[in-house]
This record gives sequence, structure tokens and C-alpha cells, in this order.
Amino acid sequence: MSNMSSFRRLQPLCFLAAFTAVLLLTACGSSSQPEEQPAPGAIDMNSLRSAVQDAVTESRKSAPQEAPTSEEINAVVEQAVADAMTSGLPVVQSAVVEAMADSPSSEEITAMVEKAVADAMANGLKAEDIGPLVEQAIAESVKPGVTAEEVQSLVAKAVERALAPGRLVVYSGRSKSLVDPIIKEFAETTGIDVSVKYANTPQLAATIMEEGGNSPADVFFAQDPGGLGAVEGMLAPLPGSILDQVPDWAHSPDGKWVGLSGRARTVVYNTDKLDETQLPADMFGFTDPKWKGRIGWAPTNASFQTMVTAMRAMWGEERTRFWLLGIQANEPRVYPKNTPQVAAVAAGEIDAGFVNHYYLFRFLAEEGEDFAARNYHPRAGGPGAVMMVSGAGILATAENADNAERFLNFMLSTIGQQYFASQTFEYPLVEDVMTPRALVPISEINSPQIALSDLVDLVGTQRLLQETGVLP
Repeated sequence: MSNMSSFRRLQPLCFLAAFTAVLLLTACGSSSQPEEQPAPGAIDMNSLRSAVQDAVTESRKSAPQEAPTSEEINAVVEQAVADAMTSGLPVVQSAVVEAMADSPSSEEITAMVEKAVADAMANGLKAEDIGPLVEQAIAESVKPGVTAEEVQSLVAKAVERALAPGRLVVYSGRSKSLVDPIIKEFAETTGIDVSVKYANTPQLAATIMEEGGNSPADVFFAQDPGGLGAVEGMLAPLPGSILDQVPDWAHSPDGKWVGLSGRARTVVYNTDKLDETQLPADMFGFTDPKWKGRIGWAPTNASFQTMVTAMRAMWGEERTRFWLLGIQANEPRVYPKNTPQVAAVAAGEIDAGFVNHYYLFRFLAEEGEDFAARNYHPRAGGPGAVMMVSGAGILATAENADNAERFLNFMLSTIGQQYFASQTFEYPLVEDVMTPRALVPISEINSPQIALSDLVDLVGTQRLLQETGVLP
């Protein structure tokens, strides 16, 4: 490589070095007398904001086609730190040592800074966005101090991600029509090369188990907790910075996966033939012979199987078996998935179907309020009104684990959550996200209090469906 090429490769790192030096000086003080040091946390915010913005802007402008390696980044940052610590500034070292006596741990500071950088990256890595975020993270971390090593770590990781976004492999049990737009937005805003394998959730769970340690997947994006539970032993623990973004009920008790959107089981019914008062109080009422030839279901659908898993948890094995046999006796029409059930209800082919809540809203958005179907959340609650999540976990064997975490953070960001609420009509799992007025508030659904950990026995449910002849 020519000297000019080497210079071009390291040009953005010079800005990085300058930023590091400024950051150390502003965080720790530059006076030659210890008694004149600023109080911990007294940072020149204007200098810090300017340094961060200049470093990010210039590194993006001059980043070569071949991004510098992490070793090159670390080497330059390390040298900048060493220069700042030794170039006539002995007070810097003593100030850092003294300040760190009561400081947060390196892990806490690193997690805080990485979250700030991840938020900025997810929103396009604009200088005006990343500057204030990193500023805030540093301001919090210097209560009372930050070490040179911590500065080096956060800056190296941030710039490495900016210059070399890398790859990500997602196995998605969510259909392409639902999630492809938000996955593409993630790829476009971060620059990450994202590959997606689409199939139904049970199929992908089986694939991951078959592939074992050789699976190329980084992320398993599942339609329901059952699929995630099937491979939970192959998932890595998620950091608290991800898990804490959702309510406790919306993630794995062991921290192996996190919910990304909420989905309610419901009954869709034909409004020309029925009103809510004519529908059973709970799902067991559909075993009444009067419903013979009038109902539909999709037994191969992952969410249907999760509902049956909820039945097993709430009703027990035998009552669930009785329900399955009772529905079969009523000769339900079998559909491959939820969408055709909703269309069949509106067309009058069936009077009612067992689906997830959001399919109806897509039809209403396309065909208007005259569409002859509506949702009914069983008034007595029970398994037919269970609130589920679609969620995701990171494979323990993931080669791109950092990017996988960025993917989850993006899906839980305001951008991701607003997409689920406004485009797929699912329930957001983070606060302060606008939802369509037509979406029934969760508080008004008589959803049973059932732990998501009780919904993961997909294997047991599939065995029961086969024993009763619902599945071949």
C-alpha cells in the first residue's frame, strides 16, 4: 500500500485522535495544579459537541473505500490517549485516578455510551444527532470520572462501526410483506449488509436446531414466543440495556429474547350475520354444534399454535384436547394462514375465524369501513384473548453479535415501534408511541394473566395437534 493510500486510510483516525484528546482534556481538566481542577462532570460542552461533530463528519467524508481495521483504530486512539496523558499534563493522570475512586464501573459506562451511539447510528449517524447523545453519555459517565481506557473503548467502537458497518443475517418467521420495509430501513440507515431468510416460525426454529453451531443466523425474528422457546438454549443472553426497554412480561425470564411488538388473539366475525352478543363468551363456546360449518381456523399457523399452548397452560391437556376434537366435529374450514380467514369472513364463506387482531385493520385500510368483518375480543377472556409478542433473540454462535444488538435496538427505537403501530397495526412495547384510534387499547382487552414463558412449549402443542388429527 502506498504512503498516500496509508495516509488516506488513517485520515479519519486523525480526527478521532483529536477528539480523544479533547475529550480527555475536557473530562479531566488541564490545569497544572491539582487544586485548580474542575469539579467532576464540569465539561466544556461546546468544545465536546464540536469535537464529536467534527470527528464524525470528517471521518464520514474522508472514509476510504477500504475501511480501517479495528487494530488500526485502536492503535491511533491508544497513541492519542498516551500523548494526552504524558505531554506536559501529569495532572490529567492524577485527576483520572482520583475521580475514578467513586465512578461507575467500566461496564456501566461502556453500556451507556454504546446505547447513545447505537441510537444515533440507528437514526443515520448524523453529526447533529450523535454529538448531543455522546455528550450526554459522557456527562453522565464523568459523575465523577472517566478513564483513558474507557474513552479509548467508546470512541474506537463508535468510529469502527461508522466506518465498517459489516453484515447481519436474520432468520425471519415474520412474513416478508410485514417486516421487509422496516428491515430495509435499518439496513439503509446503518449501512449494514442485511441478509434475510423468510419462512414460517416453526420451520425456521427446526432449521436452526438442525444447523446447530453451524447456523449462519445472527438473529431469529420469530412470530411468537413458542418459536423462540424452541431454540432458547441456542440463544445468547441479551444485555439489560435491551431488555429494560420493554415491560417485564414482554421478554424471556432468562433474558434470552425480547418482544418487539404486541399481538392479541381475537375472533373475526361477519357483521352482516352476527353481532358481538351472539358470539360465545370464550373460545370453548365454539364447540357448540350450532357452529358446525360456520367457523374457520389455520392449524399450521404459529400464532394459532401459541393460542393452543395457552389453552394447555390454562385449561390443562385434557380440556384442550376436548376443545380441539369439538372444533373438528364442527367441520371448520382450514386455511393456510390468517389473511384468507379474514377475507373469507367478510365474503360470507364463514361466520367467524380465529386470528390475530391486526389482519382486520389492513383490510379496513384498503377497503374502507364497509368491509363486513370486525374483531371480537372474547368478553370472558381466556386463551382466545391472550396477548402475545413477536420477538427476537441473538444466536450464541452469531458472527455479527454487535450488529444483532443494533438491530434489536433499532426495532425498539421510536422509528421501529412507530412502524409496527402505524403500518402493521401491532401494539408498541415502548412508551410514548402513537397508535391508531381503531386499535383497541390493551387495557380494554380481557387478556389472561399468563407468563410468556408458559407459551414456549411448541413441541408439546404440535404433538397434541397430531394426536387429535388436526395436523398430519
